[in-house]
Amino acid sequence: MTRHAGAEEIYCDHTSVGVLISSPRGFLLFERATPPTGLAPVAGHVDRHGSPERAARSEVAEEVGLTVTGLHPVLTQWRPNHCRRTPTGPIGHQWWIFQAQVSGSLRHSAREVRAPRWIDADQLQQYALRTAAYAEGQLCRKEFEQEPGLEPVWCHFLHALRLITMTSVALDRIDTVL
Repeated sequence: MTRHAGAEEIYCDHTSVGVLISSPRGFLLFERATPPTGLAPVAGHVDRHGSPERAARSEVAEEVGLTVTGLHPVLTQWRPNHCRRTPTGPIGHQWWIFQAQVSGSLRHSAREVRAPRWIDADQLQQYALRTAAYAEGQLCRKEFEQEPGLEPVWCHFLHALRLITMTSVALDRIDTVL
């Protein structure tokens, strides 16, 4: 996190992590309490954490109150996604996506997380299709915010990891709402 002297503004460092947590019930996803809109796994900027691995562990503890007991990198990718921070340079983030094993009881942060839930593979696909419908103009922003699909950037990651299936046309359209 970069703060300029005397300013309250937080600048984007263009580095982010995402953490997939799974159980027999599916993947742990939640609605973001702050922009961007959509269902997503644990995620956050690397900046003050120092490394992607430390950021992943910290974000899991901060957002859902769980302790990471195992962490495995599964994908690294640049995505041209916006965030709520002030950009410096090009829009987007270098992402490190991890699969995590966790322990503890789910205790989510009310400041960052709304409605955490376990989502099975079929539900994950349905949420991805809702995001595609939004990107194609079949839903307005308000409709998507009231009943979100996946956070757009996650459609690309989950498709690359073969957890959902999307056409290249749908993924290209989703890029327009990143």
